[in-house]
Amino acid sequence: MIADTRRAPGGRKTRSRLYDGGTAAGPLLSETPSGIVMERHGANDRSVRELEAAALVILITGATHTRKTMLAQKLLEKYKIPYLSIDHLKMGLIRSGHTSLTPQDDAALTGYLWPIVREMVKTAVENGQHLIVEGCYIPFDWRRDFSQAYLPFIRFIGLVMTDGYIDARFDDILRHGCDIEKRLDETCSPEALKRDNRFYREGFETHGLPFTLIETDYQSAIQPLLDIDGPPPAAPSAKA
Repeated sequence: MIADTRRAPGGRKTRSRLYDGGTAAGPLLSETPSGIVMERHGANDRSVRELEAAALVILITGATHTRKTMLAQKLLEKYKIPYLSIDHLKMGLIRSGHTSLTPQDDAALTGYLWPIVREMVKTAVENGQHLIVEGCYIPFDWRRDFSQAYLPFIRFIGLVMTDGYIDARFDDILRHGCDIEKRLDETCSPEALKRDNRFYREGFETHGLPFTLIETDYQSAIQPLLDIDGPPPAAPSAKA
């Protein structure tokens, strides 16, 4: 059993209990005091009533092929925390005709999808629910959309592959692309992957976000991230 302790809105300590993968039944959360928080977002006041549990929301982002979904799946299997793929939300909205955007409109999709995802994250925190959200469409300045009432309950994970890793493992990277989901045929080159990962690394560094470098071996790089009771990864202090 892994104990997860943070401070609830209002400064009070909360304690939740995550059952490990060997537990067949029982609530994910317990022993948590309630609190009332007021947040102003735009023109709307939102009351967060009776936070009955300390939620943990994990955001996982990075360039394509950094195996974000694989990490989310591993966390699901270990802690029984459900995850949301932003790609599924994207395709549902596109295929149902709710937007004229296409899967190639990455920049516009971030602006379109993030407000929806953001409010889902807030709802999970308010409801005292654990949730993992993974996908490319999390903006670098995501923290500005949450007050201090929410931020203690959100853990951020950024994934970045180095140029050397891409050069040495490009065939493996493509081969693992369908480990969790069957990808449609797509054009992907080492140079494109390097460019995308540099973009994410620069964004993480510019906004002071923690990220994990995948340099030699994927499994060893993500292993510390599977311990959600430990401290979040610190942003590397220098270019690797």
